[in-house]
Amino acid sequence: MNSITSDLHDVARCQMRHRASYMEQLGLKGCHARYLSILCESPGISQEQLARRLYTNKSNIARQIAFLEEGGYVSRETDAEDKRLLHVYPTEKALGLLPLILEKQAEWDAFVLQGLSEEDILRTGDVLKKMKRQADALLEKEAEWKN
Repeated sequence: MNSITSDLHDVARCQMRHRASYMEQLGLKGCHARYLSILCESPGISQEQLARRLYTNKSNIARQIAFLEEGGYVSRETDAEDKRLLHVYPTEKALGLLPLILEKQAEWDAFVLQGLSEEDILRTGDVLKKMKRQADALLEKEAEWKN
């Protein structure tokens, strides 16, 4: 039997493949669209904060940020007070890509939501936000158990 979380996973994987198809034309990976969106929306975010926002480990973040830095999309600065912290800033090159990323995201949303009523979209959004909060809470609890 298929579960709602399995269906959500499948939709997310389809979205990643869709992102990959337009990002690869720029020499980037599909995951970089999300990285760049967050970085443009939150310039100066730390790599640790970015890892939490993307639900991935710090070493993966460091690898992807290094790739984006090499490509001229981001710059990193060491925190003045805590030398262990690295803040990431989008460059003009990244900011120039943001409209394309947002346009493609809007196209994706319009396509996958077609045929749904406004009420369905709002109700589903509310349910998904609740599921996300609960998933976040579980991850926080698991992190406490490890400490």
